[in-house]
Amino acid sequence: MFNLIVNYALKNLIRICLVVILMFLLSFTLNAQEHYAKLEKNRNIQASGLIHQLNKTRDTLILKSDKKINYLYSINKDYGREFDFYIDTTYYKLPLNKLAKGKHVLVAVQSPKRIVFVVRVLKDIPTKPQSIKVVSEDLMLTEPKVVATRNN
Repeated sequence: MFNLIVNYALKNLIRICLVVILMFLLSFTLNAQEHYAKLEKNRNIQASGLIHQLNKTRDTLILKSDKKINYLYSINKDYGREFDFYIDTTYYKLPLNKLAKGKHVLVAVQSPKRIVFVVRVLKDIPTKPQSIKVVSEDLMLTEPKVVATRNN
């Protein structure tokens, strides 16, 4: 009788421990999926020359290529151009806080090719406030004044 009670208690203890561990692991995966944007890459073999990816925090689009990227423009869900940049370089970072929430079809132009991919902005991306470095609390910033002198 005592063995039955101990066996039953151990089985329940193991089940409770498993449930607690699963809940603990699920809480981490749910927090890890709070991303600002999602990138749908162009899988075409001709687009393999352009590396397009999001940074770790998923708030910046990174474009890299061996050839120059001439232009980058976006077409939003209302079929309007949200931006149109002349890049003319092989490496470019686009902060996604410049884009509105929703689906954006991005086109990177590498003459004569146009590489199309999709960025979905899932939620508003906060802009990072510019930090102001305080040198001393005794110092006060003032506007420069022009002093005119007359040579006699």
